[in-house]
Amino acid sequence: MSHILDPSHRNPPAHKTAHPDEFASKKPAVAQHLGHHTKPTKSKINTKSPEYIANYKEMHAMVEQLNERLKEATFEGSQRLVDLHHKRGYLLARDRVELLLDDDSPFLEICPLAGYGQDDMTVGGSQVAGIGLVCGVECMITANIPTLQGGASNATTVARGERIGRIAWENRLPQITLVQSAGANLAQQSSVFHPGGAVFRHLAERSKAGLPSMAVVFGSSTAGGAYIPGMSDYTVLVKGKAQVFLGGPPLVKMATGEITDAESLGGADMHSRKSGLSDQLALDEYHAISMAREFVSGLNWNKQGQLPIRHLRGQFDQPLYDPDEILGIVSANIRLPFDAVEVIIRLVDGSRFTQFKPLYGPNLICGWATIHGIPVGILANNNVIFPPEANKATQFIQLCNMRDTPILYLHNITGFMVGKKYEEEGIIKAGARFINAVSNSQVPCISIMMGASYGAGNYAMSGRAYNPRFLFSWPNSKCSVMGAEQLTGVLDIVMRESAKKSGKVIDEEMAKASMDMFQAMVENESDVYWTSSRCIDDGIIDPRETRTILGFCLSVCYNAEVKGGNLYGVSRM
Repeated sequence: MSHILDPSHRNPPAHKTAHPDEFASKKPAVAQHLGHHTKPTKSKINTKSPEYIANYKEMHAMVEQLNERLKEATFEGSQRLVDLHHKRGYLLARDRVELLLDDDSPFLEICPLAGYGQDDMTVGGSQVAGIGLVCGVECMITANIPTLQGGASNATTVARGERIGRIAWENRLPQITLVQSAGANLAQQSSVFHPGGAVFRHLAERSKAGLPSMAVVFGSSTAGGAYIPGMSDYTVLVKGKAQVFLGGPPLVKMATGEITDAESLGGADMHSRKSGLSDQLALDEYHAISMAREFVSGLNWNKQGQLPIRHLRGQFDQPLYDPDEILGIVSANIRLPFDAVEVIIRLVDGSRFTQFKPLYGPNLICGWATIHGIPVGILANNNVIFPPEANKATQFIQLCNMRDTPILYLHNITGFMVGKKYEEEGIIKAGARFINAVSNSQVPCISIMMGASYGAGNYAMSGRAYNPRFLFSWPNSKCSVMGAEQLTGVLDIVMRESAKKSGKVIDEEMAKASMDMFQAMVENESDVYWTSSRCIDDGIIDPRETRTILGFCLSVCYNAEVKGGNLYGVSRM
């Protein structure tokens, strides 16, 4: 597995990735006792067909590429720097996270490919970040990677940190920061300084809201980085290793003429005995991590949302159909359509899916199911959105809020239908009601980009701008205002009409070169690795892992109360 980390991506391999379905692997199937009346939906997929085989081959290659790139994202510096780090008596960042996590527990990395392919950026922003179990409590964990540019913060670190902070806030997650950083990357000061200060404001807001935060300082934490332990609720410093100061000895000498050494200026012992910055003085890194676990165990942390008993007891069925078959159903070429229901029945418990208005607005699939025993409402695209699809979605979102049921959006949408006929039928009004419902929905929403996600269709399906609790992409997906070819064609028409009105003659060779360049740019910027690199999603995932990740994320959502609300202000009927 790639997104909920495979043991081979961890060092040392002390933990095995826990599939949430395995938490109750010894429990008997008891679906017949849980009041299930919906019959499983039968699959119509022929796994022997040429189309299925071709899709599977292409999608499998995409997943292999994804796994290679996710493995690249676990890079912690050159062997020389790693060896030097070990020689100085430090553990690597991923080792620290591994020791902090419960044995045999999942760890979901958030935005692991942030910064991928961008110049002057470290992949992941020189940090490890994700959600894992510490003493049975779901926590947001971040760890600086000091063997990558000293763990310094760059523009990617800031963007990833903003997203991590929002997830932790919305889902009421205790936050643990494992600190060893050179501070801000001064070469990128303008893109780090201005937005980067929000991390300290967020720590203050968390503390006021009663959301615990903790910092464990293993090495240097200088300048703005000193405020991470300074503003966290609880701070542990490692004796003889941690150093926290606003300005190091060279800066102090330059500013005041005072000559001092780093340990006297901001060492762990000084902060434990004199300044009071440190709440606990750890003898070594292992001791510090055990103190972090003690802190979490003493929180008496409870979820505000009540998870269903069948989820807690593991009393839910697996899908009847192998999630591996998703690779043969979905096409690597997003122009090729597929039936979203075939994906859904490979994600939900017992392949049971109760459709809502199945004969009305058939291009938008709506219905209810459970995933790991947790009820969900599902919206999925089978094609472009017409007024009936928009009307159907609006009512369905209202019903999910009435039921206090989280919503899952499965994107494969080119947008809303255009044309004179559909304008007369009120496509704008219907679409506005749909987007109104999405905007004001109060229940947790999770979005999965499983194909195209274009234009207002992205908005209606709770894209990034609509603040879903989590948003993940499949490696075949694309997201932009519209397809590159369509957008280039529109631009070409506009250019020609403008030239005609002004009486200008178009240089066809130059126009073609310009359009080709523009199309290539749009194709690049709609590519899933481009968008993931900029934290437009929370990560690219193997489609076969979607059920596991959804089960984990739904559980995380229940840290906060899951409750629907009134959706509407003014609406055009």
